[in-house]
Amino acid sequence: MPMVMRLKYFPDTDSAHIELTGNDVYETWEISEHFLIDRDRNGNVVSLTIEHAKSSASRWEFSYQEMPGRIA
Repeated sequence: MPMVMRLKYFPDTDSAHIELTGNDVYETWEISEHFLIDRDRNGNVVSLTIEHAKSSASRWEFSYQEMPGRIA
């Protein structure tokens, strides 16, 4: 299965979810009131969640730019 990074935005909860791997989530760390990190059994980051993403950043539009480069 190819590695795919996904960004999902849920307008009903104003939450952004960034999936970095397909690993199972073992634990979730609450870094701050609106920022969560999911980790797998080995401590690797699986995903990030930003709650109230647009309103916290006072931004109402989302865009991203994929940067060319080499994989290290």
